[in-house]
Amino acid sequence: MRRVGRLFRGRFWALALKELRQIRRDRRLTISLIVPPMLQILLFGVALDPDVRDLRLAVVDESRTPESRELISALTENRTFRLAGSYETTEALAVALGSGRLDVGVVVPYDFARLRVRGRPVTVQVLVNAVNANTAQIAQGYVESAIAWLNQRPDRARARADAATAASVSANGHPAAPVARAPRVQLRTALLYNPGLVSAWFTVTGVLGTLITLNGSLVSAATMIREKERGTVEQLLMTPASALEVVSAKIVPLFVLLMGMTGLALIVSRLVFGVPFRGSLTVVVMACACCVLAGIGIGTFVSTFARSANQAQLVMFFINPPLAALSGAFTPIEAMPKWIQPWTQVNPVTHFAAVARNVLVKGAGLGIVYPDLLALTALAGLLVAVSAWRFRRQLSA
Repeated sequence: MRRVGRLFRGRFWALALKELRQIRRDRRLTISLIVPPMLQILLFGVALDPDVRDLRLAVVDESRTPESRELISALTENRTFRLAGSYETTEALAVALGSGRLDVGVVVPYDFARLRVRGRPVTVQVLVNAVNANTAQIAQGYVESAIAWLNQRPDRARARADAATAASVSANGHPAAPVARAPRVQLRTALLYNPGLVSAWFTVTGVLGTLITLNGSLVSAATMIREKERGTVEQLLMTPASALEVVSAKIVPLFVLLMGMTGLALIVSRLVFGVPFRGSLTVVVMACACCVLAGIGIGTFVSTFARSANQAQLVMFFINPPLAALSGAFTPIEAMPKWIQPWTQVNPVTHFAAVARNVLVKGAGLGIVYPDLLALTALAGLLVAVSAWRFRRQLSA
C-alpha cells in the first residue's frame, strides 16, 4: 500500500498532466478518439436496424370486389408492407419477384367474394421472396397476422343482414340471433428460391462482397505504404519504366492474388454453407473481379495520402465500417431510413451482393443483373482510375 501511495504522489500527476497536454496537442489522436466511435455507433444503429419496413408488396386481384380491396387494405395499412403495384397475371407477378422488384406477392382468386358470401372458406396465395430467410419469416408472420385480424372482423354486409334479421325476430318476442362472422380466409404460402429458409445463403453472399472489398483495400494500402516506408518508391523513379507501367505492375499481382482468395471463398461457400450455384458462374466471377479492383482502388487511393501504416489504418477505420454497414450484406436496404438508402448505390458491395444473390440463389441471367454489374464496373473503373492518377502524381512529384 505504501508503494501505491508513493506512485500516486506529485511526480505521477505531473507526468500524467504532461501526457494529457500532448494528447490535446495531437489533433489526429483526438479526432480518432472521438469521431470514429460516434460515427460508427450512429451508422450501425441506423443501418443495422432489425425491424423490417416498407417491403414491396404487389397484388394480382382477380376478384376486383370490395371484399378483395378490404383484404389488400388489411395487408398494407401497416408500415411493414408498401403496395408497389398490381399485375394482371400470376406469371407477371412471378417475373417481378424473380427480378428483385418485389418482396411479396398476393394472388386473390376470382371467386373470393362469392365464396365469402356463401359462407365458405377461401384460399389466398402468398408468394414470398425467401432469399433473405429472416425477412421472409417476418413477412410471412405479418401476412398471417393481417389475415387473422381480418378473420376476426365481422363481414359488414352479413352483419347488417343478421342485425336486421335479429331485430325482426326480437320484435316477435324471440331472442336475437348472434351476428355471424365472415368465413375464414386461408393462406397458401410459397417461399420462392429458398424454401428451406437457410439464412446462410443470404449472409454468405453478402459477406463475400464485404470480404473481397475490405481485404483488397487493406492489402493494397499495406503494400503501397511499405514501399514508402522502405524508400523503394524513389528507386522506382530511377528506372526507365513509366509511371503507368509502375502502377500497372503493382495492381496486377495484387489482383491475381486477391482473385485466388476469392476463388477459395467461393469454394468454401459452396462446400461448407451449401450456397447454390444456380446461375452463370462467369457472371459471378466478373462481379468478383470488379469488387477486387474496387478494393485495390480504395487502398491505393488511401496510400497516396497516408505517410505510414498507422495513418492508413486510421483512414481505413473511416471507410471500411460504412462500406460494410451500408451494403445490405447483413440487413435489407429496405429496412434502412429513406435518407440513407440512396447512399448505398455508391457502394460496390451493394451491387455485388445483388448480383451474387440473384445469380447464385435465384439463377438469374445477365439480362436481370446487368444494371448492378454495370454499376459495379463503373465504380471499380472510377476508383482504379482516380487512385492510379494520384499515384502517378506522387511518382512525378
